[in-house]
Amino acid sequence: MRLVVAGSPAAAVPTLRRLVASEHEIAAVLTRPATPQGRKRVLTPTPVAQAAAELGLPVIETARVDDAVTARIAALDVDLGVIVAYGALLRRPALDAPRHGWINLHFSDLPAYRGAAPVQRAVMVGDARTAATVFQLVEALDAGPVFTAHPFDIDSEATAGEVLAAMAEVGADVVADVVDGIAAGTAVATAQSGEPTLAPKLTIDDGRIDFAAPAAVVHAHLRGVTPEPGAYAHLGETRVKLLRSTLEPGGTGDPAPSLAPGALALHGGRLLVGTADSPLVLLEVQPAGKKAMDAAAWARGLGELDGKVLA
Repeated sequence: MRLVVAGSPAAAVPTLRRLVASEHEIAAVLTRPATPQGRKRVLTPTPVAQAAAELGLPVIETARVDDAVTARIAALDVDLGVIVAYGALLRRPALDAPRHGWINLHFSDLPAYRGAAPVQRAVMVGDARTAATVFQLVEALDAGPVFTAHPFDIDSEATAGEVLAAMAEVGADVVADVVDGIAAGTAVATAQSGEPTLAPKLTIDDGRIDFAAPAAVVHAHLRGVTPEPGAYAHLGETRVKLLRSTLEPGGTGDPAPSLAPGALALHGGRLLVGTADSPLVLLEVQPAGKKAMDAAAWARGLGELDGKVLA
């Protein structure tokens, strides 16, 4: 079949590469425009645009699929559109441009976590399992009939970024199988069942860590907002990014000390922070204006920890 592939972030690149390696033809790649990145604000194409250029594929860069872009897609005379985290809605004229419409790879077991941040939201609440789901795109948000949902176990220590990267690789094969099924006329989509839940995009405020919650809840929250928008707390007036934690104490056979929520202590060579129940181990932090560093090394540089509290 002749395809148009839409996507923007790194999570969409494995699907693009997998389809390029298939027997299907990629007529064009649709992605969002380049944006300023880094401290020097260098104009940088999306990861999908960079991959498409490397693969020698035509690229359509646009922030919205308006009438002009829809006409360009229609002129490509494609059989199917494939979308993975493009970042903009497609309206009815664009949905109807390919002969078989569009399919979408979504990183949740629909109808759970419809929206922009399904992996982050699932990790934040401590879910142990999700799915890479391919469904028929419709105008309503992530509401179309499902071709397949491939189960995926969430590592209890992995960040949302790590989970998404792993799911993107798995999902690429799931998408390719559905594309093959549509080409062969064997793919069947069924209506979603169950009560939908939503996964709206996270904000900076979602990254604030509340140590008054139990350790398992804090750990899941920290993992879920890493790397974006980023977990953080304040030590006095200093903002500290919290990059990695673990519930496994390790390093010593001595019982961990009892700590008030947010209180810091070094124990067995590791940095502990108090929560509502047992202490959590902080493994990596990034103080404001500095590079990421070992959390225990950072704590040793603070001197006496008694009375120092993350809040």
